[in-house]
Amino acid sequence: MWVYLARNLRMMQVKNKESDIRKDSVEEMFDSIAHHYDFLNHFLSFGVDRFWRRRAIRIISEHIKPERILDVATGTGDLAIASLKLKPSKVTGIDISEAMLSLGRKKLRKKGLTDRIELLKGNSETIEFPEATFDVAMSAFGVRNFGDTLKGLTEMNRVLRKGGMIMILEFSRPAYFPLKHLFNFYFTRILPWLGKSISGDKGAYSYLPDSVMHFPDNEDFMMILHLAGFNNEHQLRLSGGIASIYYAFKV
Repeated sequence: MWVYLARNLRMMQVKNKESDIRKDSVEEMFDSIAHHYDFLNHFLSFGVDRFWRRRAIRIISEHIKPERILDVATGTGDLAIASLKLKPSKVTGIDISEAMLSLGRKKLRKKGLTDRIELLKGNSETIEFPEATFDVAMSAFGVRNFGDTLKGLTEMNRVLRKGGMIMILEFSRPAYFPLKHLFNFYFTRILPWLGKSISGDKGAYSYLPDSVMHFPDNEDFMMILHLAGFNNEHQLRLSGGIASIYYAFKV
């Protein structure tokens, strides 16, 4: 195990040097597809992403009653809005894409939620809040876009109070036939074509399957959570392992 950890730490150190370049390119990409983002999320997942978010919020409710929640890589705020079922006093969402945040703020105004949720520009590696500010730090389909996965998760740990909870909803790769092969075919062939046809952006929907295929999922991700300072790590596989909810606690 320690050989594996050392190897991955070396890989992360190399990744750190590329993180600034990657942040800029990811920001530009999400700015470019912002107006199609919500529709494509629901369309390309056949609407299952809504169920996954509800399940993720239910997991939080089973372990903690948060007053303050941080949603990292909030996008247009879908997970932040879903988290209001937990009845927090405040939800703060941060994202590097101003275009996504702008659409999210319009959504909040339309729903009359601007007094309960604030959306701010920010990135995972330098979260501009003091230590122990939040009870829950969460992210849906955003961690694989972090320039530095370990650094981002460590920052999420820093802004959590002792006993606070992290919850990450991310794509993961099914391990067994036939779902594994269907998933790979859909993600690498069908999804990029559909995404390009609707959004007009070939790069964004080629990036999506690439980012999923290279993401350290399952036991690898739980190991990174531990390195980031969390304990009692858990994984709940959804829809045959297409997505996973990871959660852990700050000691």
